[in-house]
Amino acid sequence: MRRPPPSRFGPRRPGLVLITACALLAACGTSDVPRGLLVSPPGEAPGYVYYTPLISSTTYMIEAGSGDVVHTWESEYAPTGSVYLLDNGNLLRGGKIPEVEVFRGGGQGGRLQEFTWDGEIVWDFRFATEEHLLHHDTALLPNGNILAIAWEAKSREEARQMGCREEMTPERGLWPDMIVEIEPQGSTGGRVVWEWHAWDHMIQDYDDSAGNFADPAAHPELVDVNAGRRVPGDVTQDDIARYRELGYVPEGDGHNPSSDLMHTNAIAYNADLDQIVLSPRVFSEIWVIDHSTTTAEARGSTGGRWGRGGDLLYRWGNPQVYGQGTEADQILFGQHDIRWVPEGMPGAGNFTVFNNDNVRPGGTFSSVYEFVAPTDASGRYVIEDGEAFGPKETNWTYTAPDPPNFYGSFISGAHRLAGGNTLITSGPQGRFFEVTTDGEIVWEFWSPTSGDVATPQGGAAIGANPYAVFRATYIAGDHPALRGRNLVPLDPQPRLIPPPGGDG
Repeated sequence: MRRPPPSRFGPRRPGLVLITACALLAACGTSDVPRGLLVSPPGEAPGYVYYTPLISSTTYMIEAGSGDVVHTWESEYAPTGSVYLLDNGNLLRGGKIPEVEVFRGGGQGGRLQEFTWDGEIVWDFRFATEEHLLHHDTALLPNGNILAIAWEAKSREEARQMGCREEMTPERGLWPDMIVEIEPQGSTGGRVVWEWHAWDHMIQDYDDSAGNFADPAAHPELVDVNAGRRVPGDVTQDDIARYRELGYVPEGDGHNPSSDLMHTNAIAYNADLDQIVLSPRVFSEIWVIDHSTTTAEARGSTGGRWGRGGDLLYRWGNPQVYGQGTEADQILFGQHDIRWVPEGMPGAGNFTVFNNDNVRPGGTFSSVYEFVAPTDASGRYVIEDGEAFGPKETNWTYTAPDPPNFYGSFISGAHRLAGGNTLITSGPQGRFFEVTTDGEIVWEFWSPTSGDVATPQGGAAIGANPYAVFRATYIAGDHPALRGRNLVPLDPQPRLIPPPGGDG
């Protein structure tokens, strides 16, 4: 057996400390499972973890060794998903605008806010109209600009002209994804300086009268507009009920999750490659696109550093959606949180991704993958004619010893730590845990607080997952944002907010 890398908590000593604090029990009317810090190596821990419960206005930072809250930020809005601590100590946070009329879906947002360390709002930017709406995730660029995911509205007639199958198109049309680069301006302004639209890179073999008619198997650089989707009537009532609990679908106004054509739930940026990686959940694969193009080049198939314009440079996880392979070749199922491993960390340049639903004979469970995209000597992604993009196997996988015991059906994420371990967020449960390369859990924390921010329907309940967290992030004690900060446990600790309807 390989020796696990050193923990970020310092030299390992025999045994782990199990902590079950009565004050952090989840006995607020929903569960007897202990919450708070459950597993931690002995000794002082130099790192911190920050996160925002899915229906909370509060972002929490905890000290990893004790689980104590050392800092908070307050917003008026529930989060879209992404929360990022900037090097200057400010917090960039997506906010869910409740009054949006056109778009209602998982991760809906419309607002980006930047808070100082002390909680003052220094930037409050809205990108929400009947034509487009920010959702889910953002990525920070070295120049201070922000890459963000947004839906754009396409009517049923526009979908028909694109060659969409009519039975797959809701009456209210579709919401394909776009990527915008926003240059913050002033306290509320922002200028879009670059755009990429998935709608510009569609293909289909259904309607030969449409201009994008061709064989998807011959064009893996394009997206089959009819692949990976369900007929609106095939969305089960259980799905609809779960989406409504989460604030994904409003009550009784005809909205259908099938309008969300891609449901891109994550975005990350690689400065060395000037590339963007996306996670379109509906397709159960990840896509890489070129950021070095102009907006005009991003509409086409030429230009940019990699010479492909805005076409896909690489895709992986489900080759059947571009006509290569069968269900047996599918690796990803509703994934989240695709990203590159940063430079200086074990596996630098590789990809990590949270695979939400492994549908296997042994049951449904989640996993985390690290994989290496095949490239040539110049760094270009390679694919053989008539074949799918590799790899066929991951080079590291985490699953629980009893796989069904680790299952995050939605949201969730994972990222590599400097010592080689990986921090995993099992989002629905609000569970964060650190694993070694051999799968040993060396740190584990369950969020003890829910939230009381109303969803777009006016309620705050999120059903069976009241502690849900989109993603938790670990930062080391020497992170630039923490320099000169007085990081001691808050006294008193923040009020624990029980689940809606609980009596905690």
